[in-house]
Amino acid sequence: MPRQHIPQAADLFGDIEATPKVRPRDYLPGLVVAVLATMAAASLTQRYGAPLTLMALLIGLALNFLSADRRLTPGLTLASRELLRWAIVLVGARITLAQIAALGPESLVMVVITVTVTIAAGVGAARLLGFSAPFGVLAGGAVAICGGSAAMALSATLGERRVRQAELTLVLVGISAMSALAMMVYPTIAHGLGFNDAQAGYFLGGSIHDVAQALGAGYAFSPAAGETATIVKLARVAMLAPVLGVIALRFPPQLEITAPHGKPTARTAIVPWFVLGFFGVAAINSTGIIPAPVSLFAADSAAWMLAISVAATAIRSPLAEILKAGPKPLLVIAVSTLTAFALSLLYAWLGIS
Repeated sequence: MPRQHIPQAADLFGDIEATPKVRPRDYLPGLVVAVLATMAAASLTQRYGAPLTLMALLIGLALNFLSADRRLTPGLTLASRELLRWAIVLVGARITLAQIAALGPESLVMVVITVTVTIAAGVGAARLLGFSAPFGVLAGGAVAICGGSAAMALSATLGERRVRQAELTLVLVGISAMSALAMMVYPTIAHGLGFNDAQAGYFLGGSIHDVAQALGAGYAFSPAAGETATIVKLARVAMLAPVLGVIALRFPPQLEITAPHGKPTARTAIVPWFVLGFFGVAAINSTGIIPAPVSLFAADSAAWMLAISVAATAIRSPLAEILKAGPKPLLVIAVSTLTAFALSLLYAWLGIS
């Protein structure tokens, strides 16, 4: 029986099959397509103010027909795998301990609780609806931390064996749609409840998925609320490091060790190098020894690399599987979204004066 071809765009551990040997120039066509798609997304972002990852996702899905061209496969695989790994490392340049210290211990503990319960709600909803626990972690973690960026990092850590490419794309689509809706609706709720700047800032920063949209909603309420929303949102982003560490230990990649007689005898768990790199960059950035322009350049580079990876993943996504899935995967994202909304709203209402 011939071996079935398996898409590799999200197989970051190479645990399904080894990437085919190709010449360096074979990467160029797919990389060019992914970069051009991201440049088009950046143009739309600049014109309409939409998040870059959302535009990259939509343009990538529009170009999905190109996945049939095998000449693009090496470059798209490289963009979806290697660029994503390095982007995760550079995301650490966005985080410093000083930025979240002003939040206060009570609010910081509530952020940790909200992130933890939101991920748990995603796992519970996934199980009830017949999906795997890793899919619940992916959906809940993306809602709890920082939207599409967290989804890509979590998918990298979980691996293709646990989270299929179609599931990742579904999460990216659902997160983008719900985050955009939250940015429009949540400030109105904060006004309707008579929240002050501190309450509104915590609520908006603690519940909206995407970083740019959380900050946009905060500053739309007031400048002071925007500053608080920024700190709270950065605290959520900072949770990406420990969450990735826990996920890497709870769902480690498993490598078969084959004995001389040809039978697997043991499996060894490892923490992915890009997770360790993320911790390292975040720790170094927290010391303040990295010049601000270098840190800003690293963060901007990470944003671009993530966008290129999202575009490449969307181009490579099996849309037929996505359409077969129906609305049930979106319900997992919705449950996680409502959990983060309820916890952030409750604390802002009762815990902040």
